[in-house]
Amino acid sequence: MGRLMVRADRSDDASVRKSMVTNGLEAGIGRFILRKGDEEFENLGKFESIYTDGGEFVDDAYAFVDIGTPEAQAVAMSMAGKKKAVIVTTSDWTIIPLENLIAKFGTSGTEVYACASTTEDAKLFLTTMEKGVDGVVIDVADPLKLHSFADVVSGGSESLSEVKVVSVTPVEVGDRVCIDTCSMMVPGEGMLIGSYSSCLFLIQSESEENGYVASRPFRVNAGAVHCYIEVPGGGTRYLSELSSGDSVLICGRDGKTRVASIGRCKVERRPLLMVTATDGEKSYSVMLQNAETIKVVTREGSKPVTKVEPGDILLAKLGSGGRHFGMSIDESITEK
Repeated sequence: MGRLMVRADRSDDASVRKSMVTNGLEAGIGRFILRKGDEEFENLGKFESIYTDGGEFVDDAYAFVDIGTPEAQAVAMSMAGKKKAVIVTTSDWTIIPLENLIAKFGTSGTEVYACASTTEDAKLFLTTMEKGVDGVVIDVADPLKLHSFADVVSGGSESLSEVKVVSVTPVEVGDRVCIDTCSMMVPGEGMLIGSYSSCLFLIQSESEENGYVASRPFRVNAGAVHCYIEVPGGGTRYLSELSSGDSVLICGRDGKTRVASIGRCKVERRPLLMVTATDGEKSYSVMLQNAETIKVVTREGSKPVTKVEPGDILLAKLGSGGRHFGMSIDESITEK
């Protein structure tokens, strides 16, 4: 939610401005534009604030630009590299080629924010030219509408493919990571994890009970420490890097995603299984704990890793290229 900011300085009614902050915090948003004199609002919770006075920023590192003409667009473009952030607004977004702003500001060191009054516009601005603007300033009159923006950043989707299991092989005892989140998951939901960045298997949460242990729907027993996990924004991290407070991506069987925060991670020595699968061209693998509570996801349901057999069809996210510090790059790379 760090890419969202609420404009809470517009109303002349202090109670409305305060309500903007409280409702924004309840929606999970932690950045606000406040009116000078409303410093007491910072007692409502922990958040980042920027102040305005008379409709202009107190800090000269920020600027509003109302774009309604080509000349105003040129003014906005001229601020690239000179401001920390430029917040652009207009009554008609067809007037301005947002792609030009993103391209201009992309390497300048200046962030560009677009004002949005609807969730549809916010999602559009965050995905324009794939990268999107650096952030969206939510500019609404009704504080209650802020709740509808809660899933603008956290909600999304992934394209999942089917891979066929080739083998399931016990390997040496190793360090595996168990991720306990601050969110509840349901059967079919889990995290995208794999030994190779080009294939991330959908590993289900412990949201189903069995005869031995109670369900832990907040938990994904994720895999060995070397494995990649997809995180919000399309990047990956090693499981060994994760810790309390980090954000992870939860993915469902239907490909729909949401963001959760990690409450804790546990690294423990456990016996492992290597599941190897193929898409018909390449082979991929993932190292998982050898236990019946760890399940992989299929189109129809889920299956304990201890029951997986050659020929089983699993869901995974397939990709290409390589990774550099967790970000996808277009290069020739062989993982084996």
